[in-house]
Amino acid sequence: MAETLPQLLFEHASATPNKIALRERDFGIWQAMTWQQYADHVKYFALGLVSMGLSPQETIAIIGDNRPEWVISELAAQSAGAKSVGIYQDSVVTEMVYIFNHADVSFIVVEDQEQVDKILEMWDELKGVRKVIYYDPKGMRNYTEDFLMNFPDVEEAGRAYEREHAGWFEQRLAQGKASDLAILSTTSGTTGNPKLAMLTHHSMMSMGRNLMSIDPLRPQDEFVSFLPLAWIGEQMMCMSCGLQVGFTVNFPEEPETIQHDIREIGPRVMFSPPRIWENLVSQVQVKIQDSTKFKQRMYNWAMPIGYQMADLHFRKEKPSAGMKLKYFLADWLVFQEIKDHLGLRHLIRAYTGGAALGPDVFRFFHALGVTLKQIYGQTEINGIAVVHRDDDVKFQTVGTPIPETDIKIDESGEILMRSPAMMEGYYRNPEATAETLIDGWLHSGDAGYFDEDGHLIVIDRAKDVMTLHDGTKFSPQFIENKLKFSPHVKEAVVFGGDWPFVSAMINIDFANVGKWAETNQISYTTYTDLAQKPQVYELVRKHIEQANVDLPPAARIQRFVLLHKELDADDAELTRTRKVRRKLVAQRYADIISALYSQNNFVDVETVITYQDGRTARLATRLAIQSLQN
Repeated sequence: MAETLPQLLFEHASATPNKIALRERDFGIWQAMTWQQYADHVKYFALGLVSMGLSPQETIAIIGDNRPEWVISELAAQSAGAKSVGIYQDSVVTEMVYIFNHADVSFIVVEDQEQVDKILEMWDELKGVRKVIYYDPKGMRNYTEDFLMNFPDVEEAGRAYEREHAGWFEQRLAQGKASDLAILSTTSGTTGNPKLAMLTHHSMMSMGRNLMSIDPLRPQDEFVSFLPLAWIGEQMMCMSCGLQVGFTVNFPEEPETIQHDIREIGPRVMFSPPRIWENLVSQVQVKIQDSTKFKQRMYNWAMPIGYQMADLHFRKEKPSAGMKLKYFLADWLVFQEIKDHLGLRHLIRAYTGGAALGPDVFRFFHALGVTLKQIYGQTEINGIAVVHRDDDVKFQTVGTPIPETDIKIDESGEILMRSPAMMEGYYRNPEATAETLIDGWLHSGDAGYFDEDGHLIVIDRAKDVMTLHDGTKFSPQFIENKLKFSPHVKEAVVFGGDWPFVSAMINIDFANVGKWAETNQISYTTYTDLAQKPQVYELVRKHIEQANVDLPPAARIQRFVLLHKELDADDAELTRTRKVRRKLVAQRYADIISALYSQNNFVDVETVITYQDGRTARLATRLAIQSLQN
């Protein structure tokens, strides 16, 4: 019985050596790798690392887009008794230096020249890194640093090592225990540097086993891995579930080809954070606006039927024969085409997690016939503790606990969790571990409660739940999700709490609003110029008024401003999983927030622009502030 992820891999290689395990699209052609080939790559890369001094308990770091080499490197490190830490490929140098040194990284596996250049920039600040291994050699010919190695050269060193140490790998693989650390997984880091959750093979495999007991998948199913493998959600599906079930994992060619590649594969399972599902909704809405009058009429006829059917399912009511017929026609004429265009036609398992998803987005996908389900969990519990069941989806909840998972709410309203999937603690951070793991319970930091059906309702981060002056409690995240259902709103940050009413700072979706402006013959130059157009303010204002209708009077947005720049992870305003760092945003934009609560109809801001050559320029901008009548 396999106790570790690499042992699972070699079980598949033994049982079905010629079945396709991985696929990667390269120059438009899907290149397949069988389970046996996969296992061989892991074996020889592991032996190559060992020949260069990798020892058990050490850490390797992996950075890059989703590629076979990413998962091969992770499993190779684990095969040798070591562990891995994944780093987001868009991380800046300061973030990477912190993780490398905090995680005691000894080997770094990177994708390409871009990541190598980042490593060279920080090399003098790194402690204990012995080799940097790259797997895309393009542009690397003139690099002469002796610590750089090409991925195939490491595998070749592994083959040479095996000739002198026959049977060593198999012996080391068999020594792997369920209690061994598999990965260090970075937390979101909404309040500062990310913490590193220590996840064992047992914790990862128990989570995958329990999810698959509810929503089983088959070895012949397909999964497209396109979200960063540094994120626990992708580890959950690609590694924890993928290696236990044995389904095929597909890697897109480039981030720009993801939609096309998903459509070609037609995956059976998809797990994405809310921003992906929100983007798909925006895509449909914008394309319908650009389509023919006939297609628009068909869409406008079909969607109310879809919503009606979805609401029947939510209420667990049986549709009438007439309703079934109408939905069959709407599905055949409209919904199947939309799902095919999005690559969702064959989907049987659709999950969202990492943050709350607005109810409007939920209803949209259920109207199309995609049974989208909410997952709730955290990095510290391997990504999942609660999920909807297929026949019991309530979009205002996150579902019920998965097997072997206990959930309770403490006196303060905080959600506490306990399961075999829990982390061992935070790496080299006993203080944070003691604050989070108390008496065997994981303290989530989220506020929530159970409804009458035993479904968990997550309100927001406990520290983010705000109380208005009249005593009304409200969740900024809930309001923000309603705003982001609009295809023209990319990000929203809502304020209230210490202030007399609710206000919002909004980022427009530059691509969608730009397209709308061109259609309406509105000229613009930059993001800042477009965001401050009166017509754009009027467009966003209508969306806010629409969102306000469903909110309690005290929680309705009364003033808003369109920001002059997008909130950016590189500026530390968002985490790498695109969660807003509220405290930092509130500090950085204090002048704008103060203006929202003044009598002024504008605020002057200065922006520092940094060019690629390092030069900076200071730009002054006047932002309009608008009030709404509630």
